[in-house]
Amino acid sequence: MERNVRLLPLPRPTGLPQPGQRVTEESYQAPHACWSANFSTPTVPPDDLAAYSKENKDEERAQPHAEEEEEEEEKKREAMDKKTWRDWAKETKVFLWNPETRQFMGRTAQSWGLILLFYLVLYTFLAGMFVFCLYVMLLTLSPYTPRYRDRVAPPGVMIRPHVKSTVNIAFNISQQNSWQPYVDNLEQFLTDYDDPVQEEKNILCTPGQYFVQEDDESSTRKACQFKRSTLMGCSGTNDTTFGYSVGQPCILLKMNRIVGYQPGYGNPVTVSCKVQKGDESALQGMAFYPSDTFDPMYFPYYGKHTHVNYTQPVVAVHFPNVPKNQVVTIQCQLNGNGIINNYNNDRFLGRVVFMLNIGK
Repeated sequence: MERNVRLLPLPRPTGLPQPGQRVTEESYQAPHACWSANFSTPTVPPDDLAAYSKENKDEERAQPHAEEEEEEEEKKREAMDKKTWRDWAKETKVFLWNPETRQFMGRTAQSWGLILLFYLVLYTFLAGMFVFCLYVMLLTLSPYTPRYRDRVAPPGVMIRPHVKSTVNIAFNISQQNSWQPYVDNLEQFLTDYDDPVQEEKNILCTPGQYFVQEDDESSTRKACQFKRSTLMGCSGTNDTTFGYSVGQPCILLKMNRIVGYQPGYGNPVTVSCKVQKGDESALQGMAFYPSDTFDPMYFPYYGKHTHVNYTQPVVAVHFPNVPKNQVVTIQCQLNGNGIINNYNNDRFLGRVVFMLNIGK
């Protein structure tokens, strides 16, 4: 069944010009106002519209450039992939020396000369400044006494013999080559303590008091005699092996040299030894030479430039009853005013710990 559909014409908006009617400014504005009143359209501020248009233009302008750059990068990658070792060698050769431009590593002789001249002047200036600053600093330092001495005292302790960078002593009585290095080390150390040498270079001093010499810091100081013979059983004169050949070793204790230091602050500094680990009988019959005291007459020390013939005092310790085939750990320490001997982080501050291991 067919239906006839009749299309009805749409009504014309009022105010529009009729066919054949001449459009004037007045007749056109009226419908436009009416249309604007009935249908509101969004308005864009002129500034935003201009900015938006500019961004669009920039994007349109930048897009072809980005595409061109991507194409160039792609071409470079393809060219690098296609290069052979011969091409690389050729390019390297041209880089090192280009005969057409006469350039060495990308620079001409003039360019290399200028840059080398620049660095020569720069580093010469820096070196000169460093030397000048060092010279000015050295002018403020004294060659005779240290400038800063607040962290030097109290003194440390060291022993002789000191063989193979260790203070431990281990040898067999029956093997001379095991104890001979200790004997040689002691003999070498005591050479400057020989009686004729001391009598020639140094003077006799008054025991029990500091030998203070109030002179200019550059003046040469006198030194007190410390004769080797005062060490008696550990002097190495009667027993040239210092007791090592019979398993009764001697050791020498000495304090570190500290410029201007007066140990004990008026009272003598003494030495004591004890067994830290091992047989307590190791200290039976232990003897000190010349005594268990560092005599104050050897202090203060004025430095190697002015106290040229200074002889460092020592205390010799003789161990006649060390158990054989046993390891005995012994601690010898200083005792006196201002002495620190219980600082665990430094076993040589005011004390020294060593091991005796004597075999048959």
